[in-house]
Amino acid sequence: MKLVIDAGNTNIVFAVHDGERWRGAWRIATDAQRTSDEYGVWLGVLLDRAGIASAGIDAAVIGTVVPAALYHLRRLCRDWFGIEPLIARAELDWGFAIEMDNPAEVGADRLLNALAAHHSYGGPLIVIDFGTATTFDVVNGNGAYVGGVIAPGINLSMEALHQAAARLPRIGIGRPQQVIGKSTIPAMRSGIYWGYVGLVEGLISRIETDFGGKMKTIATGGLAPLIAEGTSSIGFTDPDLTLEGLRLLALRNPAPLLRARDAEHE
Repeated sequence: MKLVIDAGNTNIVFAVHDGERWRGAWRIATDAQRTSDEYGVWLGVLLDRAGIASAGIDAAVIGTVVPAALYHLRRLCRDWFGIEPLIARAELDWGFAIEMDNPAEVGADRLLNALAAHHSYGGPLIVIDFGTATTFDVVNGNGAYVGGVIAPGINLSMEALHQAAARLPRIGIGRPQQVIGKSTIPAMRSGIYWGYVGLVEGLISRIETDFGGKMKTIATGGLAPLIAEGTSSIGFTDPDLTLEGLRLLALRNPAPLLRARDAEHE
């Protein structure tokens, strides 16, 4: 079985795949100071409750946009499971070209989404990931990653609105039934939700114009279903896209050899 770890800016998702299906997935808040032993105890309890034997995990793959968290996640794999994890990096065999000025600067999550989306849906396509930032990643018909767009995430936008305007409260995201708000909070919710829908629709249109044709659109991330409710521009939602990308990447690349305990502190 394979342990798959997707470490984002807000949450880290741990999942186990047995070669045929996902056996379980668990989420914890990202904390760069959390130690491998803390991860190990927490994850061990969850694996036990799911009926998954730790001894049955014989491979691991990590994708992270938080470099400070990598050391402890790697130690988790080494010390608690006795395996060396594969780390998602631009220099691995992705099976497609990364047509960027500096491929190494592209976040692993964006390449993983591109890999999984093209594998499942074909191309050309746009992958929209609603995370801490909202990213739009463009994949051509051959599967090559050709670039994208990065915008502030919805929650960042809401927090900025609250912080910058003294009289505006902190609100939650939701789909308003009316665009025109009759009081402050409904007006804010409408601006955030429908404003974000407008951003998504506008960027999809401009990307297609720049690319030169219609494209499939796949959305992932926790808020993808909510935003997809408000627009026909999103064709598919896929919550497990990044995890699936990690699984596919591990299938394409050989498992690394286990490092010694005193290996360099990456």
